[in-house]
Amino acid sequence: MIINRPPKWKIAILANIKDENQTKPEGVPPDAFADYDSIETIYALQSALETDGHQTVFLHADRELPYNLREVKPDICFNLAEGLGGDAREAQVPALLEMLAIPYTGSRVLANGISLDKTLTKRIWRDRRLPVAPFQEFQTGEESLRPELRFPLFIKPAREGTGMGVDTKALVRSEAELRERARYLIQTYKQPALVENFLPGREFTVGILGRADAKRFARRPELYEKDGFHRFPILELDSGEKTASWIYTNEAKSKDVGPVGEEGFFCPADVSPELEKKLKHLAFRAHVIINALDVSRTDIRLDEDGNPRLIEINTLPGITPNYSDLCLQSAAENLPYEDLILEILYLGASRWGMVEPREIPPEPVKIPYRLGR
Repeated sequence: MIINRPPKWKIAILANIKDENQTKPEGVPPDAFADYDSIETIYALQSALETDGHQTVFLHADRELPYNLREVKPDICFNLAEGLGGDAREAQVPALLEMLAIPYTGSRVLANGISLDKTLTKRIWRDRRLPVAPFQEFQTGEESLRPELRFPLFIKPAREGTGMGVDTKALVRSEAELRERARYLIQTYKQPALVENFLPGREFTVGILGRADAKRFARRPELYEKDGFHRFPILELDSGEKTASWIYTNEAKSKDVGPVGEEGFFCPADVSPELEKKLKHLAFRAHVIINALDVSRTDIRLDEDGNPRLIEINTLPGITPNYSDLCLQSAAENLPYEDLILEILYLGASRWGMVEPREIPPEPVKIPYRLGR
């Protein structure tokens, strides 16, 4: 049942858009802008938001954004912006919106800054006793390799998303390969390289929606469990007939859902109830520990013994219908795209006092039956 309908809002969608005809500036990585959205995603998002009667406008998240926000005066922003480069770029637009006191969806500044820094995220998770593979950050490529790291190793840029910097050369089997790849990544991406033990097992991604008080503000309160969170069905990344050394490259991430034998997806994943419970719990803990808000997607891979290890968390998950992992998970449980988008909107708006809370009736007290004397 849909309840708790708010007033109609003017919603600004903030995003960076891919331009296939754009000439990349000299000196940027070959996969620069890979995590930008397509204009088709913006159209789909506008349509979803407008089904609830809201007015939408798209604003490019470029250097003109501060001036355009002042001109448009949105009630709330639906944030997809990836930022314009530098450390913690995904935190740039949330920081701007905080400074201008404009409501927005999704995680706030600090969580977005932490999640893009994969090394920092792993350090936080490790300190809170969540399972991660042994890892090390390389600043120059010449550092001594820590003894707990064993070949083959996996190496990628420490502060990128969407598989940027990940190709068939990400898996290194010797110190010479490691040094060469580390120097390449550091020079090309202008940031440290993250090195970790390669995890040869199955790979999953788990979406999380909600927060502790979600039932009081959500459009679909029945979606959420008692703790206020919704765990989406687990999606498994399909390596087809490939060997255990298969890796989810940027190229694979850019493909449509493929036929059997090619990179694709299984959702819900065929996992035991015990593994399902463990994966969902780890995604929940990964989300909560870095103070992510309302929506996230966490990638997890099994080690050689079948134990899950956290890889990374995306506090700004893609929302392209019938394509992005979170949308595939939503579709797998028959949650319409429009409902997914409006849940994210309502949860964000409620943090700024834009949605009236509903009263949640207390749970009945269970009095244990006691035999008479």
